[in-house]
Amino acid sequence: MPAKSKQELLTVTHAEFEKLQTVLNELPAMLRLEKDDEDTSPKDIVGHRAHWIQLFLGWYQDGQAGREVHFPAKGYKWNELKRYNADLRQNQAGLSWQAARSLLDTGHAELVALIESLSEEELYGGAMKGANNNWTPGRWAEAAGPSHYRSAGKYLRQRSRAFKAARPETAA
Repeated sequence: MPAKSKQELLTVTHAEFEKLQTVLNELPAMLRLEKDDEDTSPKDIVGHRAHWIQLFLGWYQDGQAGREVHFPAKGYKWNELKRYNADLRQNQAGLSWQAARSLLDTGHAELVALIESLSEEELYGGAMKGANNNWTPGRWAEAAGPSHYRSAGKYLRQRSRAFKAARPETAA
């Protein structure tokens, strides 16, 4: 159930980020760069989540400034997310595990700072400017942060369990 207040949003954002951090800290080192059947590594997942926080922050800033908001990004439509995400993986191919983690940490801090800087009314009083839908900035922030943290944690726990089951001698 989506958060309905600034405090709920901050609580879920911090809680889901901490859960994800635990998963990331416990992820076997040998798994961090290993690609799955869809050519995606845990590092790619971390970089993806960090990137989408930045997308949201850009959407919010552009909407507030009265600029055109490109959803999900300039040159892409929502039905082209598979292509967008593949292009993102290619653009982030040179990222190290630590660089991806650093981007996520920075993005999380920026997301929390934005949430903390906005009033209840600014977060939940109406649709986000430029979004062309009825989602509030708070709902968009939740989608970019805690919802993405939760899905990443679930995926990475599954990958870690499968990795450890297949290679118990190297899982530590």
